[in-house]
Amino acid sequence: MSFDPSRYRAPERVNLPDRRWPTRTITRPPIWLSTDLRDGNQALIDPMDPVRKRRMFETLVAMGFKEIEVGFPSASQPDFDFVRQLIDEDLIPDDVTIQVLTQCRDELIARTYESLVGAPRAIVHFYNSTSTLQRRVVFGLDQAGITAIAVNAARMCRKLEATVPGTQVRYEYSPESYTGTEIEYAVEICEAVADVIEPTPGQPLIMNLPATVEMYSPNIYADTIEWFLRTVRDRDCVVLSLHPHNDRGCAVAAAELGVLAGADRVEGCLFGNGERTGNVDVVTLAMNLFSQGIDPELDISDIDALRRTAEYCNRLPVHERHPYVGDLVYTAFSGSHQDAIKKGFAALYSDSEAAGRGRDYEIWGVPYLPIDPAHVGRSYEAVIRVNSQSGKGGIAYIMENEHGFSLPRRLQIEFSKAIQTVAEDTGTEITPSAMWDEFKAVYLPDEPRLQLRSHQLVARDDEHTAITAQIGVMRVTEEDQSLHIRDVQVVEGWRRTGAGTFLLDTAHRWARARGLTETQLRVFVDNPAARLYIRMGYKTAGSRLAQFGAIRHMVRGV
Repeated sequence: MSFDPSRYRAPERVNLPDRRWPTRTITRPPIWLSTDLRDGNQALIDPMDPVRKRRMFETLVAMGFKEIEVGFPSASQPDFDFVRQLIDEDLIPDDVTIQVLTQCRDELIARTYESLVGAPRAIVHFYNSTSTLQRRVVFGLDQAGITAIAVNAARMCRKLEATVPGTQVRYEYSPESYTGTEIEYAVEICEAVADVIEPTPGQPLIMNLPATVEMYSPNIYADTIEWFLRTVRDRDCVVLSLHPHNDRGCAVAAAELGVLAGADRVEGCLFGNGERTGNVDVVTLAMNLFSQGIDPELDISDIDALRRTAEYCNRLPVHERHPYVGDLVYTAFSGSHQDAIKKGFAALYSDSEAAGRGRDYEIWGVPYLPIDPAHVGRSYEAVIRVNSQSGKGGIAYIMENEHGFSLPRRLQIEFSKAIQTVAEDTGTEITPSAMWDEFKAVYLPDEPRLQLRSHQLVARDDEHTAITAQIGVMRVTEEDQSLHIRDVQVVEGWRRTGAGTFLLDTAHRWARARGLTETQLRVFVDNPAARLYIRMGYKTAGSRLAQFGAIRHMVRGV
């Protein structure tokens, strides 16, 4: 079958020309509900066992979730048993409410209430699909038939309250596949359920509008939320909840825009686990608020520990590029990025130290890093990593922060070439230990090419001390755009140690700094040094016969 977009249709848009959500700003977090133990668990290849479920529940409680959907007790014995374990072992903190899910069928609702006996508080979440597609191909019912299912379920729930006399029961209703449902009908069926539940401002009904399949772009989703809230009766008796999925890759944006549109609550999973492409990632939502100076009221200070829990419980990996938590999200391989990060840290700490706060900066600001990695338990050592695309800034940062060597600029340039050669030869990342090995091999070998055998210290007027070590003599003159090397002599004891190469390199660098274009020298044809000059890029520009033999005139660009 061909790749044919004509077989698809965009969903209808709600008419909302006076939309207000684009001018609003999020100033506080929504009510968070974790559905890791229900929506997340049902999407796993291997659902969580009791040990993993308890580990996840305890982690969610420690993070600060006050509402946690703990299972679908009427769907399986393991879910039923886990709800009972939480209640019987008194594992539910006083400030946490568990939530359980059920379809709108009498026997399933009854089983759900059986699981809740003895619970101090609970949210009973019942749902039925309302989309035009499912009404046609799954249920074969019109709107009235679908509404009757929801209303009968609400009545059954109210009736069964008598079976859990010690439990404070609240309700959540979801018109499942909301994004495929006519918006007017979504309001109608929610109001019909509310007529049975009889919510009050003190005991509101949670109306959950799930993007069970993400069909809208985030702006259209936000339009429907704002329209719904303008239209539904008794807004003060409603907690409007969002349940975005990530089929279009826009769940986080949809949730944020939905909150701007007036939603009070967001349901999601840690790191976006869930059916198909996953539920909205609650961690990313919370960290987005954090990065804007808003307390998300969830503790994410050790994000790697949260990842380890999620990977253990779900038996699925978190991607290396996942926002805020992936192994590579606080790293830079690009040379320009590394240099900017290095300078950013230097400026950040310089400003705070100048203000007398040490390294306790006031406002974060480092290029390419939207947050301080330390705030989520990451260390600065992981910020910069080196491969063949890296530049001198990243290498200098690692040498200083990992090994205590603050490299001068020219040494940064020189050493970065050596590291790039290693990276290109291996095709892999260069670790800090591998970088140190290369530094030692180049500059600190067991048998060095150059050794400091004598030196002279001279105190200068500018309070600096000059250290001079004589390894040879070079006589040069500057003529037009050329540096003429008239004489090169290496002190005895330094010959065949690379000193000649060092002297010539010094001359080349000096010529470049002066803006000259070439260096020139003359050498007898039979002088062994001629081979050195050729290796260093000198080319013969002519020759002549002199009193003591043939002389080559050699030239090298700088």
